[in-house]
Amino acid sequence: MSESGVDFVIHMAAFCEVGQSMKEPASYYHNNMTRSLALLDAARRGGVKGIVFSSSAAVYGEPRELPITEEHPQRPTNPYGETKLAFERALHWHREAHGLGYVALRYFNAAGAHPDGTLGEDHAQESHLIPRLLIAARDGGESIPLFGDDYPTPDGTCVRDYVHVMDLAQAHLQALELMEREGAVAAAFNLGNGEGFSVRQVVDTVEAVTGRKPPTRRAPRRVGDPSSLVASADLAANRLGWRPRFPSLDSIVRSAWEWHRLHPAGYDDRAG
Repeated sequence: MSESGVDFVIHMAAFCEVGQSMKEPASYYHNNMTRSLALLDAARRGGVKGIVFSSSAAVYGEPRELPITEEHPQRPTNPYGETKLAFERALHWHREAHGLGYVALRYFNAAGAHPDGTLGEDHAQESHLIPRLLIAARDGGESIPLFGDDYPTPDGTCVRDYVHVMDLAQAHLQALELMEREGAVAAAFNLGNGEGFSVRQVVDTVEAVTGRKPPTRRAPRRVGDPSSLVASADLAANRLGWRPRFPSLDSIVRSAWEWHRLHPAGYDDRAG
């Protein structure tokens, strides 16, 4: 960082599976905290001015009220959320001690793909709901588990606020612009659309977009999953000027479907 004259760092690297974090908390603390602290120390020594950090709605835990504002109590219900919150606090104290600015972007459920179908979500073992449903609708195969149907929500399944990946990308640019304008800022912003959709609503949207019914099955709740997470992104709108360009669930699913339709083998078939 010193040799290259880096001004700002965008830190997005982390383990991010709630269920896995409940089974392997030590690996989450090692990767998401210990290694992040090493990055933070290198940034401080290298003269970096600020860090944009990919945080998470998981820092809030089970919400007391919806939509969730940045002032909501932070009581994570899983090690993944705990590590995100712990690093936010580390950023705060590094700013106090060393003047290193930061913006923590608390993503709600990231989803979607580039509208032209060239960039999308490609994991060796996919765990996210929307791509799993789309792949199942496209290819058939084993049914997708729907974890929990007895939550205190309208249809009993978890409710989440889905935010398009292109809108997330825009927020990172606006966070950098904020630090360039204001210097060593200390800020955290929710990134979501302010509307929640249940797992069953996502299944129905996938069927409507693809014209195919994805195979699904009931499954027990996952430990550590809050029942509902819906964002208030008013602060991001007011201070960053951030407003989602792809706010509807249909537009999010449709862009993801275009990626999966064009890339049945993920990035392995991009040349063909």
